[in-house]
Amino acid sequence: MDVKKKVLIGMSGGVDSTVSALLLKEDGYECEGIYMKLHSKPGYHEIHQVRAQKAADFVGIKLHVLDLQNTFNEKVFQPFIDTYAEGKTPNPCALCNRNLKFGEMVKFANSVGADFVATGHYIKTDGKYFYEADDDTKDQSYFLFYVQSNILPKLIFPLGNKKKVDIKKIAASIEGLESYASQDESSEICFVETTYTDLLKDYVNVDNVGQVLNKDGDIVGEHKGYMHYTIGKRKGFTVKGAHEPHYVLSIDASNNTITVGKKDELSCFDVKLEHLNMFNDSKDFDTTVKLRYRTKAVACHVKILENDTAVVTLKESVFGVATGQAAVFYDDDKLVGGGWISEV
Repeated sequence: MDVKKKVLIGMSGGVDSTVSALLLKEDGYECEGIYMKLHSKPGYHEIHQVRAQKAADFVGIKLHVLDLQNTFNEKVFQPFIDTYAEGKTPNPCALCNRNLKFGEMVKFANSVGADFVATGHYIKTDGKYFYEADDDTKDQSYFLFYVQSNILPKLIFPLGNKKKVDIKKIAASIEGLESYASQDESSEICFVETTYTDLLKDYVNVDNVGQVLNKDGDIVGEHKGYMHYTIGKRKGFTVKGAHEPHYVLSIDASNNTITVGKKDELSCFDVKLEHLNMFNDSKDFDTTVKLRYRTKAVACHVKILENDTAVVTLKESVFGVATGQAAVFYDDDKLVGGGWISEV
């Protein structure tokens, strides 16, 4: 390998990015780190930027700091608020990966003459496609489906063929990194401190009592505000005379109503997508699809239409599919593309 190849690695101050930097340096890459200031959660960067700097110092590499808080607010945080306000369920991590971690970070890498960009994500790539990580308990491919295909040749993922338990063992075995091995895992949505509704309350009227309807449109109860609910939720609302569990089937933001029904009414066989991001040119094909993170991929047929839209016909029913979430296509462990669920 040409030792002059330069890689810019995203460093969060956590064990995954720290060990990734070590592995890259051991492989002969010229490494520089970057800490990206994304959200504005109070006290967050005061802790994590210091950790990232300590990690960079330990590895022996320069650490850049890139303030992307305004871009994050525009491209990730505001869409997160708006999507809930529309009665949908957002996926901020996929937007962040496309626009910031593998968008702005790649631009910065070009500006400092880096040949490659690396992160501590658990995922693999061959430069044309993403592949699921060997550690299926940590695989993050679902959240990277929206990354633009033209940057894949520039990406390196040192942890794609590693297990999380082994990464912690590596850190624990190195003098000076022991504390990184015992750090708490980061939360799924980094800018949410407690619950998403607690965060939303600072920006929109979340507690707005409304009506609960059945599928016939009859009023059967009351809820505490539609933004408290996602598709499939079964608590937090009343249903008069109900003798068995009821689940949220749909949300009408404009009228502040939720429609509920029995579990079998959550069943879905057809899904419409918008804003596709595909890694090949297939237009009419059989594959498998994940409709939510940490769910199994189910067999389906995909027909891609005009304007980056698609119709997905599932070979078996799926329960609790929510608009606003991602539908991600897999051919075995290979990620072939995906889109945003617009209609169920």
